[in-house]
Amino acid sequence: MLNRIWASLIVISLLWGISASLFGYSEIASALVASLFDMAELATKICLGLIGVMCFWLGLMEIANVSGLSEKLARGLAPLFSRLMPEVPRGDKAISSISMNMAANMLGLDNAATPAGIQAMRDLQVHNKTPSLLSNAQILFLVLNTSSVTLIPTTVFVYRAQLGAMTPTDVFLPILLATSCSTLVGLLTVAWLQKLKLWSPVVLAYFIAAAVIVGGLLAASVDEGEIGKRSALVGNLTLLVLIAGLFLYGFKRRVRMYDAFIDGAKNGFSIAIGIIPYLVAMLFALGLLRASGVLEFGLEQLRYAVAFMGGDTRFVDALPTALMKPFSGSGSRALMIETMEVYGADSFAGRLAAVYQGSTETTFYVLAVYCGAVAITRTRYALACGLIADGAGIVAATLLAYCFFG
Repeated sequence: MLNRIWASLIVISLLWGISASLFGYSEIASALVASLFDMAELATKICLGLIGVMCFWLGLMEIANVSGLSEKLARGLAPLFSRLMPEVPRGDKAISSISMNMAANMLGLDNAATPAGIQAMRDLQVHNKTPSLLSNAQILFLVLNTSSVTLIPTTVFVYRAQLGAMTPTDVFLPILLATSCSTLVGLLTVAWLQKLKLWSPVVLAYFIAAAVIVGGLLAASVDEGEIGKRSALVGNLTLLVLIAGLFLYGFKRRVRMYDAFIDGAKNGFSIAIGIIPYLVAMLFALGLLRASGVLEFGLEQLRYAVAFMGGDTRFVDALPTALMKPFSGSGSRALMIETMEVYGADSFAGRLAAVYQGSTETTFYVLAVYCGAVAITRTRYALACGLIADGAGIVAATLLAYCFFG
């Protein structure tokens, strides 16, 4: 899928640009050639700038792993999943794997989340009576994965900082609220189809606790009726409290935190360098798309349609990031970067693109990887539920951006 999308973007851009140049718009040919070098330089510059910040955050995440904080969070989630997946025996190792995966996602531990997720799919497959068909429990797990809440959207903060945002964390609360909405819609959709008993006291207790936390953060960001006035302060304080809590827990567990931090930070360099080829590839295609005029032409048509219906058209500039996210994380990341590069990291479009990036997951990728790991070919309604959750996240992100950033 991604191969076709990437190649199509390049071919369409080149054909459009060549045709326009032949019909008198000679500046487009120059813009296309310039974009080839500009995007490669931009991708390399961003990834090199990521090294220090990635080392820092991965070091913190390794402390969470070594101290057992991730495992403790997983145990805290186990009672919830044992009730949402009645076909899985209580205390089964699948519940532990699922909880570990969700805990890793919440803490932004992408490297740990994928192996734990694949293991969870394998553990759930043991209870699957039709091996080629997704079970109810596997569908719920996958939908939650494609919309799971991330408490610390580290990479979004890093890219905003690299592109000159005054306060990189000011998108923290909009992302949390948008991804919470996406997760809730995904869960409710699957629960309705599977007739799950969400009114269980244990399930309701988790919902109420989550609502209290999110509601408290939202209330703290309201200043004299103007929502968003203190959202950056709330985001910064939340992150500082989480980091302080991590170190205090490490002291309590007598963890060699400096050694753990160094071990985790070592991965920062390889990860940042490893991103370069993917980012160059996607920015190359997207640079051509914008330089040729194709992207602006498509967005202009959408702006016209939205304006015709009396809507605010500012969200249109960031929309490509949202539309790409279900297909490709690297593609949507490149679109987010490209949007911030063109309009500015602190522009409405730049901030909204960041919220889009952090509010949903790569639905098609997750389904392909996780189902492929257990050789499942029939996904039932998992894709539809995942896309419904994505849609809810996109709508919520758009509305929240207008509330927080005007």
